[in-house]
Amino acid sequence: MELSVYNIKGEDTGRKVELNEDLFGIEPNDHVIYLAVKQYLADQRQGTAKSKERSEIAGSTRKLIRQKGSGGARRGDIKSPVLRGGGRVFGPRPRNYSFKLNKKVKDLARKSALSYKAQQDAIIVVEDFEFEAPKTKEFKKMQKNLKIDGKKLLLVLPNVNKNVYLSARNIQRVNVMTATALNTYQVMNANVMVVTENALSLVGYKSKTEE
Repeated sequence: MELSVYNIKGEDTGRKVELNEDLFGIEPNDHVIYLAVKQYLADQRQGTAKSKERSEIAGSTRKLIRQKGSGGARRGDIKSPVLRGGGRVFGPRPRNYSFKLNKKVKDLARKSALSYKAQQDAIIVVEDFEFEAPKTKEFKKMQKNLKIDGKKLLLVLPNVNKNVYLSARNIQRVNVMTATALNTYQVMNANVMVVTENALSLVGYKSKTEE
């Protein structure tokens, strides 16, 4: 698949780039996408929720009423879970929600997500650009020129660009990432991907943290 290269003014530069069929032209696998997205969201969970159980509540251990003869249920101390202020039964404990996925599964999921975007014509290639200073106005102007303002946008850069990142930071529904940090969730979560020319050749590579 060939795509035209635009500049940040929204003008066609006359150049075209060929998308790598191994990345953007495979038959998408929905199940591996589901697994990769599930893993990403699980990794975002802190897992710090904790409630006090019966043994952790501060209170007297005195038996409130006698075992028999009262006509009511048997009852122990005031820390009983059936009483207000008592411990919680089977409450949450700190845990790690993350789980492992094989590298080949994650690779296939990333390729499937990119192929979906290519099929949906949701990829725009722009020539490499920089901002002289952080300017949110300039970033919004670029969105308007490319006719993608208001859409959930994923901008893919070849490397970290502080001015571009700071320019987009306060804009809702905009995410800026480097090509090597690209993951399945971010690709699927965006309505449109804007990829710079140099970043396009790096999309298939994985960062060390991703591995």
